[in-house]
Amino acid sequence: MEWPTYLDEYEKLLMRMSTPRVMIDNAGCSDTTRLMIDSARKHGILLEAVQVLTDLNLSIKKAYICSDGRWFMDVFHVTDLNGNKLTDESVLGYIEKSLETVHYGRSKSIEGLTALELTGTDRIGLLSEVFAVLSNLNCNVVDAKVWTHNGRIASLIYLKDDESGSPIQDSQKLDVMDRMLRNVLKGDNDIRSAKTSVALGVTHTERRLHQMMFADRDYERNPIIKTSDDSPVVSVQNYLEKDYSVVNIQCKDRNKLLFDVVCTFTDMQYVVFHATIDTSEDRASLEFFIRHMDGTPISSEAEKQRVILCLKAAILRRASQGVRLELCASDRRGLLADVMRTFRENGLNVTRAEISTTTGTAQNIFYVTDAIGNPADRKIIESVRQTIGLTNLKVKELPLIYNQNIEQDEPTTGSGGAMLLSLGSMVRRNLYSLGLIKSYS
Repeated sequence: MEWPTYLDEYEKLLMRMSTPRVMIDNAGCSDTTRLMIDSARKHGILLEAVQVLTDLNLSIKKAYICSDGRWFMDVFHVTDLNGNKLTDESVLGYIEKSLETVHYGRSKSIEGLTALELTGTDRIGLLSEVFAVLSNLNCNVVDAKVWTHNGRIASLIYLKDDESGSPIQDSQKLDVMDRMLRNVLKGDNDIRSAKTSVALGVTHTERRLHQMMFADRDYERNPIIKTSDDSPVVSVQNYLEKDYSVVNIQCKDRNKLLFDVVCTFTDMQYVVFHATIDTSEDRASLEFFIRHMDGTPISSEAEKQRVILCLKAAILRRASQGVRLELCASDRRGLLADVMRTFRENGLNVTRAEISTTTGTAQNIFYVTDAIGNPADRKIIESVRQTIGLTNLKVKELPLIYNQNIEQDEPTTGSGGAMLLSLGSMVRRNLYSLGLIKSYS
């Protein structure tokens, strides 16, 4: 590693001592690549390491976290999203370099864009109105993420001026945008909790969404639409002999699950000293030994219940509900507003969205349900696809409740093809997980 020239030798020594040491083992496990990180402990470094792995689209199958005094050792068993070991040397080198720099906690921001944060009450057509306002103000949405949970919505939107291509810095235009969006978000009865703000710096988009939802206290609210029946089971007990609080989580496995849980511990000012994470088929079992930053365990029943509620909320915010639709089309002015308007006119509610634009191409992911959270009618989905374009908008994943074939651009063979489409990438991960059980039994 190259050190900045302004550091003296003593400072370099201290930085070498605190720089994580990363070891990659591809021989010891038949189904996964093992990553070992050894470093001095500092608050948030576990989250930074997990963040690196999830940003690289790695699936964490197992993990062991152990702390000894001021040092810790984290071991992650990972695959790619298709369940394969990591064999590309360039990829392994990039992972090693990324993990070795987590100590410095560099902020992640998108240069040349204006970051807009929105929170409010979720409702049918809300995003259509939001993106219509931005389109009318000649704002080009380059990147955005939208989460909904318990009737609340949080969104982080990256914009630039549609005409100049520059960040939006005109204070008068920003004031008009703020006023119009606040009116949209508050609707008829959400005057107090609707919030809009321009973020000067964003550390990490998905972590920021967790923080926005947490600040909005979504974990205390009741859902206004139907939610998944597969709710996580969370328990908290105190291990008084060692002054730890032990948190156990049993839930459905999915990508970025560990990131969401560790985000919650970090932002609630808890330190994870030991942990074991294990996945089997499509289930995940997580156990954490935690303390407050001052070294004390959870002190009251009320605090235990708050931890349980917050962890459940963090897990369910990203839980995929409804039909997954993927839009790939040439970007143009008003495209996003038109797509959202089509969803609204057909009674579709967007429960989660990931929006990005690369080299003039819009690549967007939407999860949609009907107005009360049930899977949308297949005829409505096909009608929406006809309007937007069959080649532009495709169905990628269906809820398990679907038991009929949905017409696709690519032919399927019998009910088996439809079932594979319904399960999507989760089935592939589960098949590889079965091999994982044999490897570690």
